[in-house]
Amino acid sequence: MLMQRVLTAIVLLLVLSGALMAPSAWPLIALLLVAAGCALWEWLRLSLAPAWRAAAPWVAAFTSIVMFWLIWSGSPDAGVQPAAAQVVRPWLMPLAALGWAVLALPQVIQGQTAERRLPFVMSAFGVIAVVAAWAALVFIYVKFGAWCLISMMALIWFADIAAYFTGRAFGKRKLAPKVSPGKTWEGAMGGILAAAVWTTATASVPGSFGAVLAQKWSMPGVFALSCLLAGISIVGDLFESLLKRRAGVKDSGRLLPGHGGVYDRIDALLPVAPVALMLTGTVFQ
Repeated sequence: MLMQRVLTAIVLLLVLSGALMAPSAWPLIALLLVAAGCALWEWLRLSLAPAWRAAAPWVAAFTSIVMFWLIWSGSPDAGVQPAAAQVVRPWLMPLAALGWAVLALPQVIQGQTAERRLPFVMSAFGVIAVVAAWAALVFIYVKFGAWCLISMMALIWFADIAAYFTGRAFGKRKLAPKVSPGKTWEGAMGGILAAAVWTTATASVPGSFGAVLAQKWSMPGVFALSCLLAGISIVGDLFESLLKRRAGVKDSGRLLPGHGGVYDRIDALLPVAPVALMLTGTVFQ
């Protein structure tokens, strides 16, 4: 199991590295599109009522076609996406962020895991959340470059890794015992601090996500906003755990051997990406 997990991680890293180093933006855009479509399919399998679960791949496929049209209508290599910019960026990013605040977070706090709630609402929110995250990642990459995208994603990785080790060393108070019994407040605080330190420390490195934030915000603001993003990543992680418990499954899927599903790997990224883009100040330009 461990070897399978390691091999899958190596393959994913090589594919991502190849897409990032390509002379065109299209390989990474295509990779993100495939990941978004798979994650949406897995989300819908968790959120839809059993009678409607067969519709999950069709909805995911149609949504992927729409996403492809949005980006194909522009020229990503030139940093211009007219349809995506006009249709997606000004309203979908705030809408997705609002959904995480008023739909996902309250349900995580309530911790009701016995049955699916509002299956159609949660499924519609899944479409919005995945499309917004995909579009945000594309915009960050095209406008600010690969290093900005990777350093933003590293914020989530630092938060996750630090939360795990801090929780194991000092964790006592359960964060969301009904949803994810292993997570603690101490671990969450350690993860948030690590993410904030990473982003603030890299703010002096040209092209990093921290440097992009520092152009608009003060250094204390960069630290505070990094804490916010790390906190949002925890909400994304807990919300997926809630959906899985309601559906009675351990993983969102089996597409990644040793890792579960694609949604399992990007659950924390989905709520962070739209907010991260909004914090750069480019959403309404």
